[in-house]
Amino acid sequence: MTRDWKKRLFSRGILVLDGAWGTEMIKRGLVPGECPELWNLDRPDDIRAIARAYREAGADIILTNTFGGNYFKLKKAGVSSKVREINRKGVELSKEIAEDSLVFASIGPTGEFLKPLGMTAEDEMISCFSEQVKAFVEGGADGVIVETMTDLNEAKCALKAVRENSNLSVAVSMTFNKGERGYATMMGVTPRKAVVELEKTGADIVGANCGSGIENMVEIACIIRSATTLPLWIKPNAGSPQLEEGKTVYRETPEEMARLIPDLIKAGISMIGGCCGTTPEHIRLIAKEVPSYIDIAKKYLETVIKFSG
Repeated sequence: MTRDWKKRLFSRGILVLDGAWGTEMIKRGLVPGECPELWNLDRPDDIRAIARAYREAGADIILTNTFGGNYFKLKKAGVSSKVREINRKGVELSKEIAEDSLVFASIGPTGEFLKPLGMTAEDEMISCFSEQVKAFVEGGADGVIVETMTDLNEAKCALKAVRENSNLSVAVSMTFNKGERGYATMMGVTPRKAVVELEKTGADIVGANCGSGIENMVEIACIIRSATTLPLWIKPNAGSPQLEEGKTVYRETPEEMARLIPDLIKAGISMIGGCCGTTPEHIRLIAKEVPSYIDIAKKYLETVIKFSG
């Protein structure tokens, strides 16, 4: 089986992505304030089990437990000296059980603001992400996903870090919310502006994740598709988060999410999975729904989608 995602996409028309990691870890005992990435070292069997569940559900691409594995976040957890070890191990754990599935290593936001809004310089931010990327290469990642970004400049720093320190393909996914003026990130970046800038900076894949349930993601996907010919990566939440008895819950069922998969495919997506609240069962039903619309997806591949490089 080829490790080239482009060849797989042409072969299958659509690639199925995995679902949420954080909410799955919470089910296994992750408590508020605990560093999720430390589970790579302290609870590797749980990380393998989550990745395995998504592989068995039909995911073509599985992510890694490295979302918050950057220096800034690990420093707050008191383990900044373990950045390389935690990120390398995160990739290795997913690779161990991936079999034919590809492994894309996850990079999330640092929680810091770039100058002039914050105190972090661009070269510091790139250096921070570079440390993760070098560990991903050591672990044998098949690609990188820069996800849940709201600051376009931070996303571009992560993208540059991948380009400068590896030959890995990189997807960049932003988080958009719907306001009175339409969709934008918390930093005011519209989907159109984001994907145009990311394509110029060298992204192989662009998209959106988190922030919205699948119904809003259909609208977001249409906006993004109108602004770029790159493959489109989409991972909606299992509905909008709701607070019940002090806990955040996501109520969109696998059946409700699967019902709108045809609309996403018609909007021109190339890769579909789930974010917060989605489970292996959500991914299983998505993987079951996708084959019925392969002809539509392949038409986009042949007439619309162009690959970077």
